[in-house]
Order: sequence, then C-alpha cells, then structure tokens
Amino acid sequence: MLPLADARRHVLDRMPRPEPVAVPVSEAIGLVLAEAVTAAEPVPPFANTAMDGYAVRAADTAGAPVELRILETIAAGHPGTLAVGPGEASRIFTGAPMPEGADAVVMVERTSLVDDDHVRVEVEVPPGNHVRPAGDDLDAGAVVFEQGAVLTAAHLGVLCSLGAEAVRAHRRLTVGVVSTGDELVEGGGPLAPGQIRDSNRRTLLALAAQAGCDVVDLGIARDTDEAITDAIGRGVEACDAVLTSGGVSMGDIDLVKVVLDRMGDMRWMQIDIKPAKPFAFGLVPRSDGTAVPVFGFPGNPVSSMVSFELLGRPALRAGMGHRDLDRPLVRAVADEDLRRRPDGKTHFARVVAGFGDDGRVHVRSAGGQGSHQLGAMAASNALAVLADGDGVAAGGDVEVLLVEAVRSPAGLPIAP
Repeated sequence: MLPLADARRHVLDRMPRPEPVAVPVSEAIGLVLAEAVTAAEPVPPFANTAMDGYAVRAADTAGAPVELRILETIAAGHPGTLAVGPGEASRIFTGAPMPEGADAVVMVERTSLVDDDHVRVEVEVPPGNHVRPAGDDLDAGAVVFEQGAVLTAAHLGVLCSLGAEAVRAHRRLTVGVVSTGDELVEGGGPLAPGQIRDSNRRTLLALAAQAGCDVVDLGIARDTDEAITDAIGRGVEACDAVLTSGGVSMGDIDLVKVVLDRMGDMRWMQIDIKPAKPFAFGLVPRSDGTAVPVFGFPGNPVSSMVSFELLGRPALRAGMGHRDLDRPLVRAVADEDLRRRPDGKTHFARVVAGFGDDGRVHVRSAGGQGSHQLGAMAASNALAVLADGDGVAAGGDVEVLLVEAVRSPAGLPIAP
C-alpha cells in the first residue's frame, strides 16, 4: 500500500497552477493575491471628523465653558468655505473635512446652542480631539496586503477605499464532475431492480464549490466507451480539473480505467487509509496542448468524500494559490471508545466534535463507520485520525480533522 503522504506528494507535485490573472474587485472574494497591493493614496485622503459636533481651535476651549461664534455648517462631501479663527466654530457632521484653522472637534452632546449664531462649549478639549488625520488608516506607499493574502469582505472594502478596480490574483478553478454507471439514476421516481440513486456527483460538486471552485455538472455517463470518453472529454476541454467516482479499485472491471488509461497518464493507487483506499490521479491532454488533472475517487459515498478531503481539496486549493491546504487538525478528547482493528492503515472515523466545559474539543462517534453509510458522514463534523492499532480508549487524546466549524465555549467558531 502507498503511504498517504506519498500519494499527496504525487498529486500536489503534478497539480497544474494556472497563471494569475487580473480580476475585478467585485469578483475577487475568496481569491488569493498573486502580488502585493500598495496604497497609491492615503486613506482617509483628508483630515475629517469622527463625530457630529463643532470644529474648533482647541486653545479656544481652555477654561470651558466658553461661547463661540458659529461660522457655517459642514456636511460630509461638502468642504467648509471659511477658516476657523479665534473665538469661532463651525457645525460639522461625521466624515466631513476639517475646516482650515480648526484642530479639534467637540461632540455635539457636550455643547448647547445659545442662539442661531453662538454655541456654548461645555468641555475643554485637546488638539486632535475626534479628528481623523489624513492617512490615519493607510499611508500612501504602504503595503496594504501581502502576496498570498486570501481576500475577505474587509479586504475588498479596503481595495475599494483605495480606488482599486482589479487585482492580480489566482483565479477560481473550474471543476467538472461526472458519475459513471448503468445502475445510477437521478430523481425521486421508483427504482428498477439493481438501480441506485446517484449521490456522489452532487456531493463532489458541493465539496468542490465549498473549496472555492466554480463547478460544472457533467452528468451521468452510461457504461459504454463512447459515453465515458465523451463525458470526460467534455470536462477536460471545458474545465481545469475533472472529478470521477467509482471504478478505481483493483478488482473493478470498469470502462473508466480503460478510457482514462487511453486518454492520459494515470496512476492507480491503493493508499494505506480507511475508508478511501483506492484512488487514481493523472493528467489528460486537451486540444490546446495543456493537460488537465483527473481525479478518480472511490465509488462508496463516504470513501469518495474522505478521499476528496485528503487528496482532492488540498490539490484544488493549491491550484488556486492557497498556502493553507488542509482543514484544521486539533487534538481532542475521546468521550467514548473509538476502537478499530490493526490492518496496516490509518482510519478516519466519522465523529461529532464539540467543546467541553474544560475548553478542549471532545469527540464521539457519529454512528456507523461503513464506507457506504452516508448518514453517519452527514451527522459528523470531523474525522478522528486513528493510527494503526486498536484505536483510542474513552478519555484518551486523538487527533481530529475538522470538516465543519466547531464553536468554542465563548461562541467563536473554529472554522475549517
């Protein structure tokens, strides 16, 4: 059997990395920057007030309360027209530019109107009070985001504040998913003898989308050379990667193997893990001379999902420029026995993880551990990593791969 680390290395070493492209900021959420972003201008571009109130000369508030003459009212987007001199103030609203001569703002709650032309300032304030200087957030020429940053909503807001319309980033991969087999059907109609409903395709489409990819449904290909060749061929021409499930076990007699061996350079592996022991990966050339990675996942639904988590997701994220390829791996406490038998493999048990009163992550079995038992996989939010041996006894420590968010006692999620 092939060690999991060797299988991952084989896949990651051969996974194509498309060249970065210019992406509109409006479409860049979740993408990875291919080059650093530098501020071309200060943010904010001018000194402005952080409060509704009165722009004043701080020296004029000494010995407050004091009375000042009101010059004008300044709203955001409308610079003042008069300089503030001794004994004067201008009414100002949050975000408005500071008028010439003023060096502080007194919040409106600490003032009272004497008449239409005069205001009573109740407190003494220092220079700079409630004033946001130009460049208070970002200085012109400063490196705002480093290469490799993953763009969040806040990143996009900063980019817009700088006037950036596009960034150079690693684009989303387009991933096609195909299911093969005469036994597969879709929908809720009655099943004929020997038929099963196709779950793998929808599951893999969803997992690829969760990984940040654009997805293409290549449908179900029937068990003919022509149908399988057509489905995979369409995927290779239109997509950056193609995912298939089934037909990768050593004992399988399946046209998928025949077709893929003819179309590209495939490697069929038996990995030292359970579930998801069988796996295939290779590159299939397309008409423009480039090659597209094709992943062959096991047919059992749980095996397909575990295989994607351990091999498919890291490779797709690497192809999109991510440096953090894997789900979080944490040390947890087993609240019940997580038993297994020695067989030379690492087992990935489906478990439910949550924080205990001790502040540590605790896990318990999600149910049936068969590779066909998708219900237990749906009930789980983590995979317990059980090294070869007898497993972990209740109360023992176990490494856990978090595939969904787990909330801390403070309510904060540890997100995968």
